Amino acid sequence: MDPWLIVLLLVVIVGIAAFLLTRKGPQLPEADEAPAPLPPKPEAPAAKAEPGAKPEVVKAPAAVVELVAEAVATGPVGEATPATPATAAETAPAPEAAQVAPLAVVEAPVAAAPALAAHRAAPAPLSAPRDVGAIKRGLAQTRGGFMQRLFAVFSGRKEIDPALLEEIEETLLTGDVGVVTTRRFVDGLRERLGRNELADADKVWDALRDDSRRILAVDAPAFGASAKQSPLVILMVGVNGAGKTTTTAKLAGRYKAAGQKVLLAAADTFRAAAVQQLEMWGTRVGVTVHKAKDGAKPSAVVYEAVARGVSEGFDVVIADTAGRLQNKAPLMEELRKTRDAAGKACPGAPHEVLLVLDAVTGQNALSQAKEFREALEVSGVVLTKLDGTAKGGVILAVADEFKLPVRFIGVGEKADDLRDFDATEFVEALFSRGEGADA
Repeated sequence: MDPWLIVLLLVVIVGIAAFLLTRKGPQLPEADEAPAPLPPKPEAPAAKAEPGAKPEVVKAPAAVVELVAEAVATGPVGEATPATPATAAETAPAPEAAQVAPLAVVEAPVAAAPALAAHRAAPAPLSAPRDVGAIKRGLAQTRGGFMQRLFAVFSGRKEIDPALLEEIEETLLTGDVGVVTTRRFVDGLRERLGRNELADADKVWDALRDDSRRILAVDAPAFGASAKQSPLVILMVGVNGAGKTTTTAKLAGRYKAAGQKVLLAAADTFRAAAVQQLEMWGTRVGVTVHKAKDGAKPSAVVYEAVARGVSEGFDVVIADTAGRLQNKAPLMEELRKTRDAAGKACPGAPHEVLLVLDAVTGQNALSQAKEFREALEVSGVVLTKLDGTAKGGVILAVADEFKLPVRFIGVGEKADDLRDFDATEFVEALFSRGEGADA
């Protein structure tokens, strides 16, 4: 073999061996070096929508269906939410030019929820013609009782002095006007006396009448004005025996006579006799009564009644609740649940919370007003049985101490003896002098 060829082969062999011995193997990336991303896979072309093709319907699992139904029924805050139908633009198939595949649709039941009354105005405030004579007859005992004694204190006196004010103070206290309100009256008279404005008994009488009118004219919106659309929801509260059920029925009769569609809720579920009594009154005044099975919770009855009022187009829903002793905390808590249930069935309800007070109970009515006002957003007072007491001054104390408007007064047993309260009319009747119980 040619020696030069041998040398050439040796050089080639040595070079290959040196390359194999000196070359580096594959290295892993350092900790701070990210591997290069893989190239994206080409997307498959969208399937062309066939003309008239319907969206694919996918049956959701039962658990998912239940969750969706619960979410639709309760909404974000646990309140009933009316279902919103899809518009034509949302349900129309995609145009062929877009070439978009039909979307899958999950089937889930829509929970039933009461639909709010659409554009039905709230009922107009109740109104009645002024009838001072009827109020006078209803206040005959009060006017012939402590009011007559009050006028007799200074009647015929030639001189009005500070000693007279003490007698007036004592008479006001015996008439259940209350300590706070009596002090307000006496302080006002003392100031006028210091300015020589009380020259005779007539001036004193006029001063008491003017102060009474100012106390009773509590600044408040018209009854039911907070309801922007029907139904107007009224919650009747108070202790046992105050006359809630009778007042509820009389108020329903007033609205029925005004052409309103009224629903009564028999929420006094603790006493079967109370439900029967409300049913009897409902038949008498010609309105519908909603009741539940025995043992149902009052809050459930109110929720059902208000929801029914919304869905069936009632104008007014009045709930007669169970009597509550104002010093029983658990019962007052149940009453708050009843109030909240009305709001779940109709946002904003109850629009009025009426506290029914028995005028015959006198100073105990002040205690009731204090406790109920602290537990609930009481919007007004109904003072019943004014025709049955010779005192009646508690109406001044309630309005003065708690700044609660008196909405209605009961001056008799007949349905039309539940009257709208007007401060001017009431004071005019109360301060009619020289008329006793027979007036």
